Parts: sequence; structure tokens; C-alpha cells
Amino acid sequence: MFGLGMPELMVILVVLLLLFGGSRLPGIAAGLGGAVHSFKKALKGGDDDRSLSSGHGADRVPSSTSDTTKSA
Repeated sequence: MFGLGMPELMVILVVLLLLFGGSRLPGIAAGLGGAVHSFKKALKGGDDDRSLSSGHGADRVPSSTSDTTKSA
């Protein structure tokens, strides 16, 4: 996991406990987990939007150019 062993992870945990305290740490972890979840959801939804726009966007371009040439 990012080249971090168990001793390094323990040091990071101790520093986090000293900075934020034991009572605030679960809330911070829950907020971080929710952010990761929403980020993954947005990435999954972004793929669907790309496939929809590529399929329908090509149909609209020729019709708009033909409307422009008729008015000229």
C-alpha cells in the first residue's frame, strides 16, 4: 500500500490521534469515506454521460448546419 509498512502506518495513526484526538477521528474517517464513495460514483456516472453525448451529439450537428444554410 504505497510502499508503507506496518511501522509507518502506526506512526501515522499516532500522529493523527495526537492532532485530532480520539473523539474527532471517527467523524473525519467517515467524512473521508463518504467523499471517496461520491467520487467513485461520479466517475461511474461520467462514463454514462460520455456514451450518451457521443451517440446523440452527432445527430444534432448536421441538422443545425442545414438550418444555417437555408437562412443564408
